[in-house]
Amino acid sequence: MNFENLEVWKRAVKLSCDLYLNTGGLTDYGFKDQITRSGLSIPSNIAEGMERAYDKEKVKFLRYAKGSCGELKTQVYIGSQVGYINKQLSYQWLNEVTQIASMIAGLIKRIECEAT
Repeated sequence: MNFENLEVWKRAVKLSCDLYLNTGGLTDYGFKDQITRSGLSIPSNIAEGMERAYDKEKVKFLRYAKGSCGELKTQVYIGSQVGYINKQLSYQWLNEVTQIASMIAGLIKRIECEAT
């Protein structure tokens, strides 16, 4: 299964790009670095996992990607509350990362079921 063909990977890449494009003007470099890194981690771990030979390894990296979804959601909540991210954009990002996390969970379940 080629990760580049996975809809979840494509959506995670798009979200990561959106994070970079919309946080470029932030002067809180620690926050900007953290939110872009967690966003970048999602498609990166999906790709790394899907390139692994064994299902157990694939699932491990997909779980890392799902964990990064939780990290990103937390940062979006905080960024919105402190005024770094406008409310409309934060709702869009939270919705998208929630859907991506759900898609990752489905992919994990699929791989685990195929392995048994």
